[in-house]
Amino acid sequence: MAVSIGLHVSPEFPAMLKRIDALGGMLEAEAAAAEGLGRLTEDVARALLGAGVVGAALPQSLGGYEFSPRQLTETVERVSYHDATAGWTMMALQLMTGTTAAYLDAVAAAVLFPDVAGGDHALLAGHGTRPGRAVPVEGGYLVSGSWQFASGMAHATHIHSAIQVEGTGELRVLAMPKSQVELVDNWDVLGLRATHSIDYHCADVFVPATHTYLATTTNPANGGAIYRLGLVNMSAIGHTGWALGVGRRLLDELKLVAAAKSGTRNAAVDTAQFHAAYATAEAKLRSARAWATEVWRGIEDTLDTGELTSTEQDTLLRLALNHATWTVQDVGQTVHRWAGTAAIRRGPIDRFLRDLGTGTQHITSSPTVLQNCGKWLSGAQPRAHWEFLDLTP
Repeated sequence: MAVSIGLHVSPEFPAMLKRIDALGGMLEAEAAAAEGLGRLTEDVARALLGAGVVGAALPQSLGGYEFSPRQLTETVERVSYHDATAGWTMMALQLMTGTTAAYLDAVAAAVLFPDVAGGDHALLAGHGTRPGRAVPVEGGYLVSGSWQFASGMAHATHIHSAIQVEGTGELRVLAMPKSQVELVDNWDVLGLRATHSIDYHCADVFVPATHTYLATTTNPANGGAIYRLGLVNMSAIGHTGWALGVGRRLLDELKLVAAAKSGTRNAAVDTAQFHAAYATAEAKLRSARAWATEVWRGIEDTLDTGELTSTEQDTLLRLALNHATWTVQDVGQTVHRWAGTAAIRRGPIDRFLRDLGTGTQHITSSPTVLQNCGKWLSGAQPRAHWEFLDLTP
């Protein structure tokens, strides 16, 4: 068992941000083409993967960078700043690939992750909120099911999916070749168009037991303390970074619009009302980022001691994500109001606003999660604990 106790903080982090920024021009130049394709262009996907963006989430014991939570947040934030769709795609591939590498044991890891440092490893995409059926058979399971929202599937080699074991009700997560499922090309949306978040299904496909893991596990087979967060808690890392990156880019774009329009006849951006609105949006975004950083700093301290997160920490990381997401939605409304026609013509503001409108609908930032956070924090359910996105008494 190649597992370490303390939290790994990667020295590769500053170089990673520089590599991402160096690709910024390419991401922005190819964003429109990606929307037309419904997925990232091959050049962009290859460049981001080559930069190690997915490797940032892979266990160090397997050859990955194994970034800390705050390092991963800022990595996704930086990609998303340049292109929200690329940030979402990489976030999804990071999460599915990184957790699979951490939670599958040596048999599957040897097959799927033979040479991570050399770039020879599986890439996983898929979804886990609606489990398929798994019928136990000798050596594994016969899996059937239909899943949605497989962001990044165009670039994946393997599938990540939740399954429920018939007879026991146990929830597990599988990894299997993409060739074993039927893809449904049905991602027709206004925002995040290039994430290729399609549906897929299969019937009675054999999956070895070695290529599955308990969905609720916080006990990694590979890697260090970050993987003790568990699958759902780790998903909050990337989603938080995505929202913050989108918010920062939208405000920066509005600043460019203001500079271009200032001094022209009847320019709204020269009014005190605009200046106050911009300052308010800036304060909201910076506050959301600072609080998310504070929450994750405390979680990192806990993980570094070898402990698991508390129910309060599990609540706060969900609430920090919800707050960041809807704060950025509010920022987006400010940008839309003051950008004028720049917000309705094809360009970065239009694209980022459409991507934001779609991203806010993700289940991790749903009203139900917010309500559950309130139940815990208000003391209404003091003995409850989190199971995925539900607060269970």
